[in-house]
Amino acid sequence: MILKDRVSLITGGARGIGRQIALTFAKEGSDIVICDINQQILESTKKEIEDLGRRAEVFVVDVTNSQQVEDTVNKVLDKFQKIDILVNNAGITRDSLIVRMREEDFDQVIAVNLKGTFTCTKAVSKVMMKQKYGKIVSIASIIGITGNAGQANYAASKAGIIGLTKSVAKELASRNINVNAIAPGFIETDMTARLADDIKSKMLTLIPLNRFGKANDVANLALFLASDASSYITGQVIQVDGGMVM
Repeated sequence: MILKDRVSLITGGARGIGRQIALTFAKEGSDIVICDINQQILESTKKEIEDLGRRAEVFVVDVTNSQQVEDTVNKVLDKFQKIDILVNNAGITRDSLIVRMREEDFDQVIAVNLKGTFTCTKAVSKVMMKQKYGKIVSIASIIGITGNAGQANYAASKAGIIGLTKSVAKELASRNINVNAIAPGFIETDMTARLADDIKSKMLTLIPLNRFGKANDVANLALFLASDASSYITGQVIQVDGGMVM
């Protein structure tokens, strides 16, 4: 087990990509802490992790609220005495063309996706610096690299995560903390399942591997970046997109 006895904190970990990362880490020996906003789904995912024989704690947390994040980190330390791995996965979309985009939709996406990554990274970095060990993995997006019509807010938030990742990687490298980002392409989740078939067909033509990704494709890369196998990798943005952007 490559994450044996590690403690992983995963935001947005109750469903989709976050849930798959949590389960993958648990199978590899890590105890899991999940932060999300839906208590019912949190409890369901917690049971799945415990069924794998690992300890699990779940917290309803608004990642845009720095005090809630700090309080949660302290609770995790009370329970586990350390945090080895942070996965910043919490994210939302509020798509609209720029001329129609409501200011509150722009603000909310930036707050959850980018500020949420900042608040969690800041709180956990303090812990990891004392430990002189840590792995931080933030989920960006291919859209943060290419941009996308109708997603100016989302693209800006994910591009911000990329800049944040590179900056924090430089700050924390001397403390033996690796900080990297993953930029998924089109991954099959509940969010993408709602897209119209004609949009999916058009997207497929842009992917050389000619298939959509699975949550497990992202989770496997997150596992590598969270493990000691990636100890000489930091400040990187790795795409999981089937060759969509080269």
